Amino acid sequence: MEGWRGAWYVPCLASLETLQELCRKENLTCKSIGITNRSLKSYEVEYLCDYKVEEGKAYYLVKWKGWPESSNTWEPRKHLNCPLLIQNFLRDKNEYLSREREGKAMKVRNHVKTLKPAIADYIVKKAKQRIALQRWKEELNRKKNHKAMILVENTVDLEGPPLDFYYINEYKPAPGINVLNGITTGCECADCPAEKCCPKEAGFILAYNKRKKLKIQPGLPIYECNSYCRCGPDCLNRIVQKGTPYSLCIFRTNNGRGWGVKTLQRIKTNSFVMEYVGEVITSEEAERRGQLYDNQGNTYLFDLDYDSDEFTVDAARYGNVSHFVNHSCDPNLQVFNVFIDNLDLRLPRIALFSTRTIKAGEELTFDYQMKGSIDLTSDSAEGLSPSKKRIRTVCKCGAMCCRGYLN
Repeated sequence: MEGWRGAWYVPCLASLETLQELCRKENLTCKSIGITNRSLKSYEVEYLCDYKVEEGKAYYLVKWKGWPESSNTWEPRKHLNCPLLIQNFLRDKNEYLSREREGKAMKVRNHVKTLKPAIADYIVKKAKQRIALQRWKEELNRKKNHKAMILVENTVDLEGPPLDFYYINEYKPAPGINVLNGITTGCECADCPAEKCCPKEAGFILAYNKRKKLKIQPGLPIYECNSYCRCGPDCLNRIVQKGTPYSLCIFRTNNGRGWGVKTLQRIKTNSFVMEYVGEVITSEEAERRGQLYDNQGNTYLFDLDYDSDEFTVDAARYGNVSHFVNHSCDPNLQVFNVFIDNLDLRLPRIALFSTRTIKAGEELTFDYQMKGSIDLTSDSAEGLSPSKKRIRTVCKCGAMCCRGYLN
C-alpha cells in the first residue's frame, strides 16, 4: 500500500522465465523483466532441442526464451537467425557421438534424418548447463569487488554451478566474532615507506619492493597501510586490499579433481593473486563441521594459527574464487598472513602469492600442507581440513614430486 510506512518486502523466488511466462499468459507488461507491448508476443530462440529432416528440409526443435517447453516448435533452418546456437547444437551432437565411440573421432553423416532420443537429451542438458554457467558467471562478476573478470568453463561433463555456494569478498564472521578490532590510527607517511610506516610500527619490514612485488620470506607477516593512513590508494603498501588484479577462470578439471582455477593472464613471480575468504568460526565449531564434512567427502576448513589456533576459516558455503583452487605438491602459489584494518594476531587475512612466473592458461594451485605459514592437511582433493584429520587420501596433483597423499 503506497504511503504505508510499515510495508515490508519478501524476495521473489520465481525465475525470470516464470515471471515472463505469467506476464504473457495474463497479457501484462513489466519493463523491469523485459516484457513490453512490443515484445509481449515476440519469440527469441533460447536453445535448440532436436533435429529432423522432412521432405528434404531441415527442421530444429526450438525452445523459446521465456516460454515453457510445452511451447517448443519445429522451425525450418531458413527461419532461424541464430548461428551461434546452431553451432553449439552441432558441436554438442558431435561431442556426444565422439564420446559414444570411447573418445575416438567420428565423422558425422550429413544425411541423418532424425536424432536418437539419447542424443537429443544430451544436447538439451548441455544447452541448459551452458545457460546456467553463463548466469553463474554473470552473478560472480556482479558480486566481486575487483576489476578483473571471472570466467566459468566446463568442457568435461554436465556439472553445473554449485548449488550451495555464495560468493563473498571478505570474511563473514560467525556471531560473536569481530574481524575488525576498531583500529583508529594509521601512518603519517606522505610517501610510504617512511620511518614510522605500518610494517615498522609492528616490528617488521615492508613486504613489497618498488615494483609492488613480494620481497619477504614465507612465514613473515604482511602489514599493509589501512583506512586511517595518510597515504593514498596508489601507495605501494596497498596490494592485497585492492583484490586480485588478474582475470581468472573457474574450470572443470578432466581428472576427477572437480572444479579448478586457471589464470587468463601471465603472472610474474612474487605477485599477489587472490585472497582466501570464508566464514570465520571458532576451532570448536570447525571440529564439529569437519566431522560432518567427512561424510560428504570434502571440506574447506583453513586454520588461522599464525598466533593461536582459536579461529578457522570455512569456505564451504561462503567464499570467493579461492574456494575452487586445487592442491598440488608442487604449487605455484604460497600462503601469507596479512594484517590491514585488523591487528588481532588471531585473525590474519590469508593471501596467496605466486612462487614463480605463471603462464596464461595455467592452473593455480597451492600446497594444503604448506609449511612456513599455515600447516594444513586435507581429506579431499577439492577442499581443506584441519591438521587433526587423519584420513589418508590419494593425491591426484600429478606433480613429479607428488607425495602420494594429501595428508
